[in-house]
Amino acid sequence: MNKVTTYFGESYKELMEKVTWPTWGQLQQSTLIVLVATILITLVIWLMDFASNSLLKMIYSFFA
Repeated sequence: MNKVTTYFGESYKELMEKVTWPTWGQLQQSTLIVLVATILITLVIWLMDFASNSLLKMIYSFFA
């Protein structure tokens, strides 16, 4: 039980003293970057899906 107590005590100490937390501005900037990247990747994947679907429908129409 002593090891568990030591672990949690050291984890709390590290969290409070050694971790550098981002500022509010940095957090907002990082969130915006992730949001824009997610939207761009979603659009690229949607475009690839749409193009491959259209191409496959055209190919299948030749054999139907």
